Amino acid sequence: MSEVDSFFAQQSFWSKASYQFWKAIATGFIRLMTRMTVDGKENLPRTGSYVLAPVHRSNVDTPIAAGVTRRRMRFMGKDSMWKNKPFGWLLSSVGGFPVTRGTTDIEALKRCIHVLNNGEPLVMFPEGERKSGPIVQPLFEGAAYVACRGRVPIIPVGIGGSERVMPKGARVIYPRKVRVIVGKPIYPQIDGNGRAPRSEVKRLTAELHEQLQILFDEAQTRVGLK
Repeated sequence: MSEVDSFFAQQSFWSKASYQFWKAIATGFIRLMTRMTVDGKENLPRTGSYVLAPVHRSNVDTPIAAGVTRRRMRFMGKDSMWKNKPFGWLLSSVGGFPVTRGTTDIEALKRCIHVLNNGEPLVMFPEGERKSGPIVQPLFEGAAYVACRGRVPIIPVGIGGSERVMPKGARVIYPRKVRVIVGKPIYPQIDGNGRAPRSEVKRLTAELHEQLQILFDEAQTRVGLK
């Protein structure tokens, strides 16, 4: 068994046992605090894998992303979050896995592709770490790369208002409106050999950036920020 297979084998029991429990608590609290609504759920595949790619302005974006569907989502997280052992155990128990920022984390990419090959949806924030402001920042190519390798669609998601709910550096959650808009799937244009041509990764990243800005603008407008 490879290291990647071993990692997910260790987490599968806890993921299945605890994901819905912790999700209900986290997303229920966020919905209560933000009166969150989600538009475009019909754009989410009911079966099979895909990459969910939201904008990222707040720590609450993670439970918000989990709340757009009843299906179990897999999440990447910065490796420093696993330094606190109890919190790291909790993250792993619901299927989270670490990624090293600022590097080409081959192990993390392998885990992403493993998730997609198992038919599960994967959340990747293509801007990387939390950003601020109304402009979608240049995207990392990881989301497009794993979508190409897994031959699955990317679903762009605009989240309006989350930065007001919990700004960067804040220790509390403020009761502010949040609106989520799920965009239409963006499909990679590749042949059947599973390779991820550099040109297609770049094209897919550019299209994702364009759609994210459109959705983000609309979501921000709906909460009165534009």
